[in-house]
Order: sequence, then structure tokens, then C-alpha cells
Amino acid sequence: MPIDQDLQCREILTKAVCGKGRKFSHVSHTVTPPNEPSSILGAWIINNQYEAVKSGEHVEVVGTYDINIWYSYDRNTKTDVAKETVSYVEAVPLSYLDKKHKAATAEVSAVATQEPNCVEATISSNGSGVVIRVEREFAVEMVAETKVCVIVNPNGCSDLDDKTVDFGGEGGDYEDLDPELLEDEVN
Repeated sequence: MPIDQDLQCREILTKAVCGKGRKFSHVSHTVTPPNEPSSILGAWIINNQYEAVKSGEHVEVVGTYDINIWYSYDRNTKTDVAKETVSYVEAVPLSYLDKKHKAATAEVSAVATQEPNCVEATISSNGSGVVIRVEREFAVEMVAETKVCVIVNPNGCSDLDDKTVDFGGEGGDYEDLDPELLEDEVN
């Protein structure tokens, strides 16, 4: 439909995604088991719990997870599992941010696109602890009220007919299409 001089603009207040970000990181934690470790038999991260908090022009992911380390001690004659709960704060910058959003209405959320995972566990240089290297990734979104500008026809839609609206297509001929072929593509 060609733009008519009778058309007007309106601003609509709506909720929309006004910010997005993603951050991948490596962090290290040191766990000190009750016995001096001889070797590391396994390391796992479980019970990751977190929430997103808006903080300036980034989102903080605040959470905790449990580190479990299965290790041998007493010259590899005994085994035990050391457990420690770790707190973390991950500041995720918003790579996309609509500056025109209403900050008072902002709601943030986070998704762990890669759950915290132990990629390496080694005995510390002093021999009494275990250094755990963890990788994790979070994606965040901010939803807020913002204004969207739309073009409106003051005469309403009654004067528009499906046959008279030009959506800018080439007007291709679709009668020759095989409907069974289209159904196969959809399924």
C-alpha cells in the first residue's frame, strides 16, 4: 500500500526485549579437603542455582553451586569426597540496549547456556588443596516498557480490501505449485 498523506503516526507503549547479552567465562576455585590429597579421581559441579539482577548497563547473575571432589589420600590407600558450596556473581554486559526503555519497568532474566562444568582439577602447589577450573556461560535478557512508532490510517481498515493491498511482492503465479510438495517440506 503506497504511503498516503492521510496516514498518521502513533506511539504505542508496549513491553519488549530492550536488552540482551551473553558471557562465557573461566573461573578457578580452591577447595581444601580434610585430608591432604594424593590424587584427584573426579570433580563435579552440581546444584547450580542463580537469579538475575539489573545493575546499571549490565545484568548480574548471582548464584551458588556445589563442588564435589573425589580424591585419594594417605598415599593412595583411602578415598573421600570433599564438598564445598561456592557463591558467584557474574556481570554480563548488555551488547544490545535500547536506551529509550523505561528503567523503572525493567525485568531481567538469565539462562545458563552452558551449566558450570569442571574442565580441570589439580592439586595445588602447596599440596593441601585442589584447584578447580570451571567454565560457564550465561545469556541474559531485559524486558521493559518502551515506545513503538506505527503508521496508522485515520480512515480505519474498512477501506482496505485484501485484493487492493500491495505488500510489495512480485505478484508471482502460485497456481502451478504442487500442494503435496509443500506439505512434504512442512512435515
